[in-house]
Amino acid sequence: MSLSLDAPAQDAPAVADDDVWLECIACGAQFAPFDAVRFTCNDCDGLLEVRYADPPTFADFEGEGVWRYAAALPFEEGEARSASDGAAGGGGAWYSLPEGDTPLHEVPRLSEDLGVNRLRIKHEGMNPTGSFKDRGMTVGVRVARELGVGRLACASTGNTSAALAAYGARAGMETLVLLPAGKVAAGKVAQASLHDARILEVDGNFDACLDIVQDLAARGEVYLLNSLNPFRLEGQKTIGFEILEEFREDYGRLPDRIVLPVGNAGNTAALYKAFRELVAAGAMDADEVPALTGVQAAGAAPMVEAIENGADEVRRWESVETRATAIRIGNPVNAPKALPGIRATGGTAVAVDDEAITEAQRDLAREGVGVEPASAASVAGLRKLREAGRVDADEDVVCLTTGHLLKDPDAAYEAGGDPEPVDNSTEAVLEHIGAK
Repeated sequence: MSLSLDAPAQDAPAVADDDVWLECIACGAQFAPFDAVRFTCNDCDGLLEVRYADPPTFADFEGEGVWRYAAALPFEEGEARSASDGAAGGGGAWYSLPEGDTPLHEVPRLSEDLGVNRLRIKHEGMNPTGSFKDRGMTVGVRVARELGVGRLACASTGNTSAALAAYGARAGMETLVLLPAGKVAAGKVAQASLHDARILEVDGNFDACLDIVQDLAARGEVYLLNSLNPFRLEGQKTIGFEILEEFREDYGRLPDRIVLPVGNAGNTAALYKAFRELVAAGAMDADEVPALTGVQAAGAAPMVEAIENGADEVRRWESVETRATAIRIGNPVNAPKALPGIRATGGTAVAVDDEAITEAQRDLAREGVGVEPASAASVAGLRKLREAGRVDADEDVVCLTTGHLLKDPDAAYEAGGDPEPVDNSTEAVLEHIGAK
């Protein structure tokens, strides 16, 4: 495998902090990380990445949760550690709930059914607000405090709003979330509401909401915390670090493939960045990097279209529809980061229909792993790739599930079995269940 590092570790630029800087992935322009609020390149409007003069190795990681990876985050070590341990004056209670340290479940029956050597489920639904978004928000809100901004905002299909509302509340900051009217699961709206965010329901889809939030951010009205924000992805890349550490501890090797749902493609971009940094630091070899494999719902699959057509850019889908609401996105903003990650790691992308997603949700539930529909897309995608012979039987695979079952209780109820009425007596129950 030829892994393009795009030089995440290189000669530090002449900016205020020469250990950490922002760099445009399109034109290479470099910027100090905290001298101004910026989400895209000042010169060409390209996407930005956080870069480090000295990327971390596994030996640099200590502690627990997301902040265990402080050496791989854009703060001085003492500042980063104060964000998680509540050190005097550090404001730790503002930034961490805590998050991370999510389980890597064994699912032996499902592994045998799919016919792979090993299958583990990285269940990000076990984060504080029930999704992987908490990892990005603990870092993003810490950056917001660093920059001194006043109002946080996001567009959301639900999970981002819940996480931002919780972390904004923790920080005592005003929070604004824009949701597509009638398109967000009730459990997620309830979280944002209870955490005291202002909820604006927009007559449009997620991509329209994001257009508005980006415009508000450009006018200086809000600090945007969607995954367009490069600092948010720094928190999300810790998913990759955890998977590698946990898998190596259990099996003495790294997984061959990581399969993950794709909406805005932030996790795909973040995991690719984590692996590049470890390769650059000499902590792993390029040929050990897992193949990143993205899965989208068939009704919202612009990334899959680009991969299948060999395109360098993603065509925006104006109309998208799927019951997997968390990935109902037609214009994945992180595609310029994620497409190279899929290709450079030898991965692929596949679309699955809603029926396959629901069946995968049931399959996971039978193993005791409860996830929302979008999460189950990863398992549905793995099944489709195995049936097509595009994933080998001898592979060790990790499927990423991104949100908890209770994020979308209506979908869970519809996927489950119906209640069975029975008369009010022990005898009636015994008779109904066929007991002797």
